[in-house]
Amino acid sequence: MEKQNKELEQLAIDTVRILSADAVQKANSGHPGTAMALAPMGHVLWTKFLNYNPKNPDFANRDRFILSAGHACILQYNFLYLTGYDLSLDDIKNFRQLNSKTAGHPEYGLAPGVDVTTGPLGQGFANGVGFAIAQKHLAARYNKPGFDLFNYKVYSIVSDGDMMEGVTSEAASLAGHLELGNLIYLYDDNHISIEGSTNIAFNEDVSARFRAYGWHVQDLPDVNDTHALELALINARSETQKPSLIRVRSLIAYGSPNKSGTAGSHGSPLGADEIKLVKEFFGFDPEKSFDVPAKVLKYYHEKGARGEKTEAKWNELFAKYKEKFPELAAEYEAAFAGELPKGWADKLPTFKASDPKMATRQASGKVLNAVAASLPNLLGGAADLAPSTETNLKDFDSFTSENRGGRNFHFGIREHAMGSALNGMALTKGLLPFGATFLQFADYMRPPIRLAAIMKISPIFVYTHDSIGLGEDGTTHQPIEHLASLRAIPNVTVIRPADANETAFAWKVAIEKKGGPTVLVFTRQGLPILDQDKYGKASGLEKGAYIVSKESKNHDLILLATGSEVALAMDAQAQLEKDGISTRVVSMPSWELFEAQDAAYKESVLPKASRKRLAVEMASPMGWHKYTTDEGDMLGMTTFGESAPADDLYKHFGFTVDNVVKRAKALL
Repeated sequence: MEKQNKELEQLAIDTVRILSADAVQKANSGHPGTAMALAPMGHVLWTKFLNYNPKNPDFANRDRFILSAGHACILQYNFLYLTGYDLSLDDIKNFRQLNSKTAGHPEYGLAPGVDVTTGPLGQGFANGVGFAIAQKHLAARYNKPGFDLFNYKVYSIVSDGDMMEGVTSEAASLAGHLELGNLIYLYDDNHISIEGSTNIAFNEDVSARFRAYGWHVQDLPDVNDTHALELALINARSETQKPSLIRVRSLIAYGSPNKSGTAGSHGSPLGADEIKLVKEFFGFDPEKSFDVPAKVLKYYHEKGARGEKTEAKWNELFAKYKEKFPELAAEYEAAFAGELPKGWADKLPTFKASDPKMATRQASGKVLNAVAASLPNLLGGAADLAPSTETNLKDFDSFTSENRGGRNFHFGIREHAMGSALNGMALTKGLLPFGATFLQFADYMRPPIRLAAIMKISPIFVYTHDSIGLGEDGTTHQPIEHLASLRAIPNVTVIRPADANETAFAWKVAIEKKGGPTVLVFTRQGLPILDQDKYGKASGLEKGAYIVSKESKNHDLILLATGSEVALAMDAQAQLEKDGISTRVVSMPSWELFEAQDAAYKESVLPKASRKRLAVEMASPMGWHKYTTDEGDMLGMTTFGESAPADDLYKHFGFTVDNVVKRAKALL
């Protein structure tokens, strides 16, 4: 019987190899080599270690699996199909084709069972740290004696390419520091990249590096030794304090007589003739494609079916938990469903025009702390900048290796890893994460922002020190092109509020937002608080743009502005009105929110007949032509800033009442 089981397991592994080669060949595109080599690794994971339920890919206590080596996605698709997810053999045959579930890299929300979109190397590795943080936090908040609700692990397959990316270093350092013993990463050490042997660019001792990060490291000489793999994974599961790295040597395109061990098998089909040789090597009919023996499919389906019983037991446990801890259970169920606590928005503060000037970063901090107690799943931190970004939740502890229930996160000076970890946290239903740094350093976070937008998940990215208004720190810290570049990313909502009250509504939008990340952009310098009794209501922010100061009669001109420049536009309006020029001021904190409004509302704010428009923003003018029209103008930044006090910079670059009035009159 033992011999028969081993033979069946080997047949199952080889079936996955052949399926991988066939799918890439049919698509005439893809990465067959890694998938073929790692079939034994995938087999051990999906049959003996991963806790999952193909009938419910969102099972709350499932183990998370991340294919950080996303180019090898056909490996993951094959196991999802074979174990019974809603993925068919036809989906495997349609690999990399239009409208297929099986895209060229794993995509969250497309193929069931894919927990995160990967492909840009290093991202999956860092996402896993966020997943692991989320599990620890959920366990700290909801687990009780006798009710171990959340005890899942986070598994990932990572590659040589992942190890070379800088974000991996940031994330591995953070994971070691936080002692995330729920992380189990399998490193495919195949010594091959696109250009050839990794020795041409990469020869470091990865195991020593990860031991220095505080990881538990094991080294295995051969991925085909499934018994050794099992023992290593058992060891990793029993190590609860340190994250685990299992370094496994593999031979890329194992079974290919002419292409195994070569860079040519990394990112190209093997070719029809070579695939026939591969099939002969593994004892398959060389004339058959997509051959899945019935006993192999039955074997994998049986392995997948265990998950239904596992989830049923968990549901029974949760039902008992609900009886004993009804409030916590209700809180979690609502958070898991994406529902916000009733009345939370009533806690949003209102600021008075008589209050002193206030930087929107300071207002943001007041808003966060006002609503934090009402939103127990709101948690986040900064890249070593919480005092500057005003993102510390003052009534709550920090998340540390000793305190998993803390809601303040110290990501260190690791902006890239912070963004990627936020994505992993946001992908964990029940959590609402945010992370902060200066707007200038959004550049360090571009990949996770883009991936959050692709996945249509909703982390909140907080960026302060938003313009030349930060002053003396100079060109390196003064963002110029950043607003335009962030607005260019589909599914990203960028909001730059004009004062403290707009800031409160900006947070309301961000917390309620679905379908993509929100970018909140705040000032360092103090701004006047607009008088809502005299001018437009700050709730207009929710529509992206609104009339903040009405003209005295039918307007001759519209001034559009965002953020700190709205106050400047209003001062300019006062002067223009004195000079007999009737002027409307429109606060336009979010292009994306404005574009979501109906045509009638847009017309009410920016009438098509009103062609004379001047936009004012201390940033790149790129994109503003859409709103200024061909008869309008834009006062922006076309160079980098300078190091000087903010008031001197405003004068130098023309962000003064006199210059705005001059530019406005020039239009008329």
